[in-house]
Amino acid sequence: MTVLGLFADRSAAAASSSKPEIAIVGRGFSGIMMAIALMKSMRGSFHLTMYDPHPSISGGQAFSAAQRCEILNSRVRDLSVAAGQPDDFNDWLCANDEFRTAVPAAIPGFRQIFVPKGIFSDYVHQRFSEALARRSDITVRFSHEQVTGLRKLASGRFSLVRDGGHDACDIVILATGFGVHPRDLEVSDEERPLMRTRRLVDPRHAVLLGSGIRVVDQLFQMRDNGYAGKVTLVSRHGFLPQAHTQLAAAPSFPVDPMPQGLRRIVRFVRQACAEAEAKGQSWQSAMNGLRRRARSLWQSLSAQEKRQFNRHLRAIYDSHRNRLPAAVHARLQQELAEGRTVLRRGRAGRRLPEGIMVRWAGQHAEELLRADQVIECRCSAPDLGTPLLRSLFAGGLAEPDELELGIAVSPTGEVLSPCARTPNLFAIGPLGLGSLPDIDLVPEIVTQTYAAARLIATGKRLALKAG
Repeated sequence: MTVLGLFADRSAAAASSSKPEIAIVGRGFSGIMMAIALMKSMRGSFHLTMYDPHPSISGGQAFSAAQRCEILNSRVRDLSVAAGQPDDFNDWLCANDEFRTAVPAAIPGFRQIFVPKGIFSDYVHQRFSEALARRSDITVRFSHEQVTGLRKLASGRFSLVRDGGHDACDIVILATGFGVHPRDLEVSDEERPLMRTRRLVDPRHAVLLGSGIRVVDQLFQMRDNGYAGKVTLVSRHGFLPQAHTQLAAAPSFPVDPMPQGLRRIVRFVRQACAEAEAKGQSWQSAMNGLRRRARSLWQSLSAQEKRQFNRHLRAIYDSHRNRLPAAVHARLQQELAEGRTVLRRGRAGRRLPEGIMVRWAGQHAEELLRADQVIECRCSAPDLGTPLLRSLFAGGLAEPDELELGIAVSPTGEVLSPCARTPNLFAIGPLGLGSLPDIDLVPEIVTQTYAAARLIATGKRLALKAG
């Protein structure tokens, strides 16, 4: 039985109206992690409702669409979901007899290795189940309805609009994350049978859209499943993920004050990478050190410089921060060197039965790239036009960040309105990417969820005492 089935019935009967009502919108990794943090941080009882139209706890866009064999790009040492216990995931793996047998070379510890997404998903779900099992004082409900709106009531509570009606709650946590946009790849029902037949009979050429971690996962999934045809990677900027070092690179970065201005900062970072390599370290060490200062750097930039970074430098930065395990990177380089896979810069356009329209870099007109298969592998910013986010903006509860990559948030996930922070409204994970660089990565999400949970726990205790 799934986690959802085990705990869906623990609910309303034992409820007490004095308990705070907390709503988490989203049951992907950010939502599950937020629930774990709440259950560990809040001493008092509460009601928790988790909303997501997906019928089960999925692990989010990054994991639900992934094969269990796909490798995470973060080491085990960085993936603990337990606050103050950095070795929790490693300890969980060490206690897993099946995993210990499959990976004997890493025994007695697995801190430096990279593991499949399915293994990490199992770990997260087990920790969620354990945290819930220990909190018999709370009630949990799972709703499969889509949340379409949110408004603040005169009482200070929220009215959450869902497909089947309204729910009142004290605290709302948005954990909807972000994912791929399938709409550009839609084909008509009449075309689908023809496409399926053509792929099975003559799978000569596949096009993958994107150049990040997901496109590499998809490429090797296809190869491992026996696909031997040509693959074209179509990417707007054309930067593939760089490699991790064999062993974890300790953060190293100059202690000198950072210069002002985007151009000077870029030169400073390049120099720091060069100096690290000259000292026998690696540019990865410098990038790991830079990430510790990324948020303060981001906040020091003007709105114009942030737009310039997003337009010209973000793809380069992402290719260096979202790195591949060394073995996977070597396999990718071999794939490209042999010519079985090619990387081309261009903007993907309309999807046609015979392929996809692409405007290649340096050209003004689109041309047809013929393909038997086109697969979307790009990540995208949250859609600010969804009914839920539109309701937040219309009600003055939130505002887009400066780049409109998501909504404006504080480091602890508090949603920022045009005037101030909106009390008891949080946005966790990638929704805040425009405000907080790297908040789409697992370690940063874990840190943020516990910070938000502590804030909620402290605030609610004060509110109850005052009442």
